Amino acid sequence: MEPRTLDNVASLAYFAPELVLIAAALLLVVWDLASPARFKLTGLVSLSLAALACSGGLGAYFLATDAAPRALFHGLLAFDRFSNLFRVIFALVTGAIVLFSVPPRSPGIEPELRRDSGEFFTLILVLSLGMNLMAASRHLLLIYLSIELVSVISFVLAGFKINDAKSSEAALKYVIFGGVASGIMLYGMSWIFGITASMRLDECAARIAALTAQQGKVPEVVFVGTAFMLAGFGYKISAAPFHMWTPDVYEGAPTPVTAFLSVGPKAAGFAVLIRFFSDALGAGSAPPGVATPWPVLFGCLAMATMTVGNLSALEQENVKRMLAYSSIAHAGYMLLGFSVFSGAGVAAIAFYIVTYCFMNLGAFMVVMAVAEESGGDETFAAFRGLGRRAPLVAAAMAVFLVSLTGLPPTAGFIGKFYLFSALLAAGGAWSWAIAVVGVLNSVISLFYYARLLRTMYLDKSDRTEPTLVRPLLGATTCALAVPTVLLGVYWGPVYDFVARSVTILR
Repeated sequence: MEPRTLDNVASLAYFAPELVLIAAALLLVVWDLASPARFKLTGLVSLSLAALACSGGLGAYFLATDAAPRALFHGLLAFDRFSNLFRVIFALVTGAIVLFSVPPRSPGIEPELRRDSGEFFTLILVLSLGMNLMAASRHLLLIYLSIELVSVISFVLAGFKINDAKSSEAALKYVIFGGVASGIMLYGMSWIFGITASMRLDECAARIAALTAQQGKVPEVVFVGTAFMLAGFGYKISAAPFHMWTPDVYEGAPTPVTAFLSVGPKAAGFAVLIRFFSDALGAGSAPPGVATPWPVLFGCLAMATMTVGNLSALEQENVKRMLAYSSIAHAGYMLLGFSVFSGAGVAAIAFYIVTYCFMNLGAFMVVMAVAEESGGDETFAAFRGLGRRAPLVAAAMAVFLVSLTGLPPTAGFIGKFYLFSALLAAGGAWSWAIAVVGVLNSVISLFYYARLLRTMYLDKSDRTEPTLVRPLLGATTCALAVPTVLLGVYWGPVYDFVARSVTILR
């Protein structure tokens, strides 16, 4: 049955999660201006968490009731299980970042988060709104605008530490790379529009399918336009060779912002990439006998991204910078699913995003906790002897590192298992070659993750006093460690739920 297309007024009921975020962002501005100083931060955090709970709760309700798919605003946005799944993911991630961003009582650690907290939490909610729009966009212009909304807010947040030269440098590099990638992506969209005479993804798909059947291959114009568009998508997910901004931005930005950029916009980038290749290019449903270039393109992109990320992480001394290169490598693992783009491949990508959120947010939370107690030091030296000084935090970090490596019994192992299973199920020498490269990269990653484990448990530290972690950070870290382990031993219901939820409106 053809999904129903709704007009602007009828679409508002299905657009409620985004309307909640818009209203909350406006309320935060008013509260920041009018509230008493002693209640300001509590109100900002409470309003932000309430809005995110409402937005994510509505998305979960739509999923639980299996709401029928709709094309909103005359086809500009999709309302389907896929968009609702990512609404829930983005709400959970943003909620964790809000808790992550509550400034410490010590004025010396990232004081901007306390002084400008109203602006910070407002920008966080607007960024969450942009990610929701990215996951639901069904129009080339709206894809571009939603990516730009997320990018511009990310530029501001990366440079939020206005008195820190590294933060300003990070923001400037982010702007430069973002501007170049944005221009290239827009140029690629013009090629797609030129051959299809439409910017709606469903109409583009019909025209491209007709041309592919007529020529017996994907038209060259479509391939060139898509390759240019991958510059914008690749920039958002930190895929090589569009990754060069990542280590400097992650190191210079405030740690909560770094954690957010490593998970939220990256997940949104994969969501819009999946929707574009499914809705506009029909990558998962090519006509029989027609060879498409996408497996080779994404296979090369995945191998390059994994290899660059892992090899570059080996010699890093700053833990945030090491995790930045690690996030590049994990983008490469997720791109493995695109090299087959089957139903199993898309489900594996979505499940890996879920598991990656837990383990990567937890790792950055530990980095922030350690930095607070070491005067802002984020190098390996600050982690020496952490296993004796803060055994619970060190144990949580060990869980996150083992999961990032992809070892059992953790969620990271199960996520990689499904990615490699989808790849090998496709068969062929190319899929096996990509899988071998992926396994070798996982082995390489073990060296730098194990190096940090050795530093925490085997290296001696001059400090002998216990490392005291804020209760909020400690509780949130443990809360993230639990599903990281649980999904490594009992993952079936979550995977089945995610696999059912990647149904995309066509």
